[in-house]
Amino acid sequence: QVQLEESGGGLVQPGGSLQLSCAASGLIFRVDHMGWYRQAPGKERELVAVTATAGATKYADSVKGRFTISVDTDQKTTHLQMNSVQPEDTAVYYCTARMEASMGAHDIRLLDFWGQGTQVTVSS
Repeated sequence: QVQLEESGGGLVQPGGSLQLSCAASGLIFRVDHMGWYRQAPGKERELVAVTATAGATKYADSVKGRFTISVDTDQKTTHLQMNSVQPEDTAVYYCTARMEASMGAHDIRLLDFWGQGTQVTVSS
């Protein structure tokens, strides 16, 4: 069974830093991209940052210069370094990956996978 597991969320003061981590497990043959989305209360889920295996990285304008994504496609892990966090960064953060993986016997698919989410709260 293919899974994405996040860790590293919690409470942080404005201006502080936090690092989120995500690891994929299961029978995975290829990773096309890995990244992070977030969803604040009452808002839609939005892109934070994503890196493709080919190397292209995209950040939301609201986090450029403050957040840094790193991806290791061999290890199937991604990290999100969050610096200078602000109260508006408060949200549930979700790891996502587009991967070719085994879903069962003779069943290989290219799918978008999601983690369960980790809460990040920025407050003094």
